[in-house]
Amino acid sequence: MSGCTSCSTLTTPEGKVAGCQNNGGCLTGGCNKLNVFDWLTNMDIPVHESFNVVEIRFKNGRKEFFRNINRLDLNTGDAVVLDVPNGHHIGYVSLQGELVRLQMLKKDTPDDENVREVYRITTQKDLEKFEEVRNKENSTLYRTKQIIEDLKIEMKLTDVEYQADNTKATFFYSAEERVDFRELIKILASEFKIRVEMKQISPRQEASRLGGIGSCGRELCCSTWLSDFKSVSTSAARYQNLSLNPGKLSGQCGRLKCCLNYELETYMEALQDIPEIEKPLLTEKGAAKLQKTDIFKKIMWFGYSDENNWHAVPASRVKEIIALNEKGKKPASLSLDFEGGDEHDTLNSDLERLDRKYKNKGKGNKNQSRNRNKNRNSKTRTN
Repeated sequence: MSGCTSCSTLTTPEGKVAGCQNNGGCLTGGCNKLNVFDWLTNMDIPVHESFNVVEIRFKNGRKEFFRNINRLDLNTGDAVVLDVPNGHHIGYVSLQGELVRLQMLKKDTPDDENVREVYRITTQKDLEKFEEVRNKENSTLYRTKQIIEDLKIEMKLTDVEYQADNTKATFFYSAEERVDFRELIKILASEFKIRVEMKQISPRQEASRLGGIGSCGRELCCSTWLSDFKSVSTSAARYQNLSLNPGKLSGQCGRLKCCLNYELETYMEALQDIPEIEKPLLTEKGAAKLQKTDIFKKIMWFGYSDENNWHAVPASRVKEIIALNEKGKKPASLSLDFEGGDEHDTLNSDLERLDRKYKNKGKGNKNQSRNRNKNRNSKTRTN
C-alpha cells in the first residue's frame, strides 16, 4: 500500500493516489484519524523487557490492542495480519511500548488472554487482496441503503467495513429506537455471500466516523483526537453565559457540542468568587440592578433606573454592599467611600474613549487625502 486512501498530497500521472509512501502512517497527520505521537520512541526506558502489546488502528480511527507474541520488529505505520474471531484482518500499528500500557489502563482494558495476537507483517500480496476487498465497501454501502429503504426500516446506515479475508462485513448504523433487522441480515448474507454483523453507534460516533468541519473552522474534535464522549448539559452553556440557542450550541451530530465542557471547570472556579445577586443593591442614590458580569476580571456592572450608564464594581465591593443591605444599611454609593471619591469608570466611558480615538483617526485620514489632492492640483497647474 503506497499511502492512505484519503491522501491527496501526491498523485500519479494516471490520476491515482500515490500517497506519502509511509505505509498508512501519514507524515502530515492530515490523513489519519486519532493520530498518536509516540514521545518515548527515542528514549531508553529502564525496563528489563518491553511491553509486548501494540495498539492497532483500523478504518476510521477504530483502535484495538493485540499481543506481539512473535516479537516482530514493528514500527509505527506497519501493516500487520491480525487474529480476529473466525478469520484474520489487517490493521496498522499506531502505538507500541510503554505508552500502550498507559492506554490500556486509561481505557480499562485488562492485559489477559482475551488480547489476541499479531500473526505477521503483511506482504505485498496481502495488501493487494485487502485493497480489492476494500473496493467493495462503497458499492455495498449504497446497495444496503437501497435495501433498507425498500424494507422501510427506521435506521441510518453510516459505514461498512470488510474483513481482510473477505468472510465478514460490519455494518455501522444509528437509530432512534430499537430496530428489528433480522430480515435485513438474511438479505445481505445471501446477496453478498458474507457473514454480517450489525453494530449500532451513537450520533457522536457517527459524526466522528464521517468527519467534517466545525463552526470554529477546524476539523471535528471527535474525528481527530477526541475518543471519550462525555455527557454535555445545557448548564455548561449557562455557566459560561452563552445564549441557549440550539442552532449554535449543537454540533454536526445534533447533540450539544463537546467543546462546551473544555473551559467549564475554569468558569466554575472563577464563579466561586462572584456573589449571587437575587435583588438590586440598595444605596443612597437608589437601587442598582445587575447588568453584566465579567467573572475573570471579577467585575460586575450595575445601573440605576434613572441613568443610562453602567457602573463597574469589584466583586469584593459587591459582597460588602450585600452585607450592609442585610443589616439594613445603605452605602453612599456603589464605589468605596473616600473623600472626593467618584464612581468607578463606567462601561460607557470606555466606549466613548474608543469613539473619540477612531473619530480623530478618521479626520487625520481625510486631511491627508485633501493635502494629496492639493499637491496634485498644484503640480498640474505648474505643468
